[in-house]
Amino acid sequence: MQDVQELPELKVPKWPFFVADGFMLGLAYFLFYYQAKLPLTRWEVSACVVCVTLAAILGILPYLLEYRAVIKYGALIKLIETSSLREATDKIQNLESCVAQISSASDQLQSAQVAADKTAGLASDMTDRMAKEVREFTAFMQKANDGEKSTLRLEVEKLRRAENEWLNVQVFTLDHIFALNRAASRSGQPNLVAQLSHFQDACRDAARRVGLVPVLAATGEAFDTVRHQLAEGQTAAAGATVMEVIAAGYSFQGKLVRPALVQLQGDATPAATTEATPSQLSFDTTDAAT
Repeated sequence: MQDVQELPELKVPKWPFFVADGFMLGLAYFLFYYQAKLPLTRWEVSACVVCVTLAAILGILPYLLEYRAVIKYGALIKLIETSSLREATDKIQNLESCVAQISSASDQLQSAQVAADKTAGLASDMTDRMAKEVREFTAFMQKANDGEKSTLRLEVEKLRRAENEWLNVQVFTLDHIFALNRAASRSGQPNLVAQLSHFQDACRDAARRVGLVPVLAATGEAFDTVRHQLAEGQTAAAGATVMEVIAAGYSFQGKLVRPALVQLQGDATPAATTEATPSQLSFDTTDAAT
């Protein structure tokens, strides 16, 4: 916006006023020298004074109008400048308010960034703690599992040993009953033989309920190296047949744990001398128990 001093000069056209001024002066001169007669009348003097006065006013009027125009135009310019200045001030204030809002938003963003960094740090710490707890829990569970496996393995071994001992006791008892039955059959007493046979059948039936089944061999049956065995020092020829069962064999839960001890046909050694006591017969039931 230009200042008042820089504004273009306002000029009012003066020649119409000067023409009117000359006309009025000429009219006054005409009335005073040519038309009037001395002495002048009151009306002629008044007309001359009015013409001269109007001429003076017309001579001064353009300058007065020019001055008033400059004053009004300057006041208008100042008003416009003041309005512009007020608008500029409002805009500056608005700009300052925007700058303050931007600064506040920047501070809030920075605070949010700091809070986000703290949250990320807490999340990372929590993740590390959780991972550590998971590792510790996994190690604890692994240790507990290993301990439980060791305990279970020990219990299984105990059960296997107990089962083996129980089977040995059962076989030992059945061997003695078998030996009593053989001795009764050699005594030639039918009642005793019948009673011991019934007793042996009852004991074998009780053992069969838990999976322990006796393995026997009939007289004249072909010798089988899997189901039969000979006394120490004896060998079986080709086509040998069984003459007598010295000690019964046993199978536990369908698996053979001890072959039957037999004496073959044509063996020169008497049966009495080749008979083995039950305590001399041993076997392992670990595989059968599993």
